[in-house]
Amino acid sequence: MELKIRGLDKVRQLMEKGVLIPNPYSLDIGDDVKVERISGQDVVIYPGCRIDGSGTVISAGVQLGREGPVTLENCRLGPRVELKAGYFNGSVFLEKASLGLGAQVREGCILEEETNGAHCVGLKQTILFPFVTLGSLINFCDCLMAGGTSRKNHSEVGSSYIHFNFTPEGNKTTPSLIGDVARGVMLNQPPIFLGGQGGMIGPLRMGFGNVVAAGTILRKDILEDNKLIVGNTQAERVIDYRPGFYPNLPHIVVNNIHYLSHLIALEQWYSHVRRLFFEHQEFGLLIYEGARHNLAGAKEERLKRLQAMADQIVKKAGNKTLKPDKQQFCDKMPEIHKIFLNEIETSKIVLARERFLKTLFQQTEKKKFYIEAIQGLPEETAGQGVQWLQAVVAEAVRRSAEVLSEFKGLRKY
Repeated sequence: MELKIRGLDKVRQLMEKGVLIPNPYSLDIGDDVKVERISGQDVVIYPGCRIDGSGTVISAGVQLGREGPVTLENCRLGPRVELKAGYFNGSVFLEKASLGLGAQVREGCILEEETNGAHCVGLKQTILFPFVTLGSLINFCDCLMAGGTSRKNHSEVGSSYIHFNFTPEGNKTTPSLIGDVARGVMLNQPPIFLGGQGGMIGPLRMGFGNVVAAGTILRKDILEDNKLIVGNTQAERVIDYRPGFYPNLPHIVVNNIHYLSHLIALEQWYSHVRRLFFEHQEFGLLIYEGARHNLAGAKEERLKRLQAMADQIVKKAGNKTLKPDKQQFCDKMPEIHKIFLNEIETSKIVLARERFLKTLFQQTEKKKFYIEAIQGLPEETAGQGVQWLQAVVAEAVRRSAEVLSEFKGLRKY
């Protein structure tokens, strides 16, 4: 009986292109994988790997499975990405991103240039800006992290860290913003350090340059920059618990609105700035499309989770009268959807963007590499970019505050 191996013809095609496959008969390639989207230049696929999905893109210099088998489903990999072992689905990895043995990266993630994770890292709906480094044994879903200027000066999450992303009521309205988009994309901010064996109870926001001591469980926003945070152990106590009461609803809603607003800003950054640099690399526009798809999906995920919480509040209330903020939140969710699923544009935003882009094009005309170009911007130019993106965030928050007038925290921004 002839041995039938799924994708053997595609394995042969890849080898003819120049892909190094030490053990061809151990490789499993799905029927929907497009060979033309896999580079033949310096790509290595080690034994035991499985590749599926019509959306899969593998750029030059990628290495898969050096520490153990890799399962890759509908991921888009930029140049010199190294996924050493684990499961990867529906995510985008930009140049030199790397993850170690036992990683599980599920849908909706974007790992930008030179991000790095050690063994047993779990991610989903996570966005990491360049250089961010994760230790081992980490669960870091539903958050965005920025900060740092290089692989030697990077934001870091210590080993055995958890981003707690469920409320006691079972909701995932818990995205945390660690750093921010407007300043973070300029790649000139001091790094953030989250000490090992600690955690963060989302949704939280944190400024740049902060250092959180090992073992600390963060429960409050740290909006200031350059602080040392040492957490106290919670005092033992037993108190009444009221399911569905949502005493911290204002905090949850305000931080979700801020997270969504920063996603809008990041979408604009990708559309008007990032795209220019993707155009210069092999499969660049395919990878750009994947990143934009995941950003749109990130907004939809956050809105879906907010809607689920609103529906749960109404269901648990039954015939009881809700407090004004809860009633308004539940009633106004359709309008919140419209704000974040439509373009955020004003004359102020357009003027700020055009001023920044004009200077950016002049100063980066001959530069093809994103990090080099952005870090080479004069301080004044980078400041113009920050003003543009902050205007986007402020407008999204302002529109939300008009709809959710009961939530005073939105009016403070």
